[in-house]
Amino acid sequence: MMKTFGEAELCFPQLLNLSCRKTVRPPSISLLIYITLSFISVLTVTFNLLVIISISHFKKLHNPTNILLLSLAVSDCMVGFLISFQIMLIDGCWYLGDIMCALYVVLDYAITSASIGTMVLISVDRYMAICYPLYYSSKVTEERAKTCVSLCWMFAFLCHCLILKDSLQKPGRYNSCFGECMVVLDYVGGIFDLFLSFIGPVTAILVLYVRVFVVVVSQARAMQSHVAAVSLQSSEKVTAKKSERKAAVILGIVVIAFLICTCPYFCVILLEEDAEVSASSVTFLLFYFNSTLNPLIYALFYPWFRKSAKLILTLQILNSDSSGTIFM
Repeated sequence: MMKTFGEAELCFPQLLNLSCRKTVRPPSISLLIYITLSFISVLTVTFNLLVIISISHFKKLHNPTNILLLSLAVSDCMVGFLISFQIMLIDGCWYLGDIMCALYVVLDYAITSASIGTMVLISVDRYMAICYPLYYSSKVTEERAKTCVSLCWMFAFLCHCLILKDSLQKPGRYNSCFGECMVVLDYVGGIFDLFLSFIGPVTAILVLYVRVFVVVVSQARAMQSHVAAVSLQSSEKVTAKKSERKAAVILGIVVIAFLICTCPYFCVILLEEDAEVSASSVTFLLFYFNSTLNPLIYALFYPWFRKSAKLILTLQILNSDSSGTIFM
């Protein structure tokens, strides 16, 4: 039996007036959105899996800094899988039920929060390594890094379960029709999430990176002064300047990319008194894209990542002695 035009626009035609309506777009636009989301999802999962396999498999990469990078890669890889739900929501319909909707939103909030929290831990690690190099090896150990990562994940899940407890207790309570996935953050919850996932981490990252940048610049200038004092070749001065510029560029990319990807979402929280967060929100997509950039920003600057990725992609990782590979 053929559906009428009105029924074809419903998420659940059999429910008639109780069903949500599909988002009607030109086929070309829907195809473009589908391809874009699929590309972002595959790219995010692939790059972060390379980081996960590299650090987990190669013993020489087991150190406190890489444990933090592993945590970041795990959270960002999970975000890549969550993007598949956005692909399903292209037509504006949620077909997995209210319970799955609530779980999806909590996972989404908690995982992205854990990713941001790990970025703060990485900034602390770099701050200690550069500003207090003599104390770094004794203060920052693998066990302490693992403990900090575990606490970060537990804190992220606990806080967001509390913030979204209404949706977990009564899934679908804010849905206006069947086929919708909607949660509502009240004013207090929105402000708490704002400080927990944005203002707090951004403040910490900016303060620590500014301090790191100042130290790196002062070290580069001291090196230049030393070079001038001992009358070495001018090529070494150029190297020092390049090092200074490289440090500035890397730190700038980290901060700017994070702000660009997260500001739109949190601006919505700030501007709306009762922020309604839909699983199909455009700001969520930009928020997700930060997880695609993270492995590129953090991992691709490390020479070991390029070597390990080559070993993985050429299947040399299957050799029995590959885990003992030495990275220079």
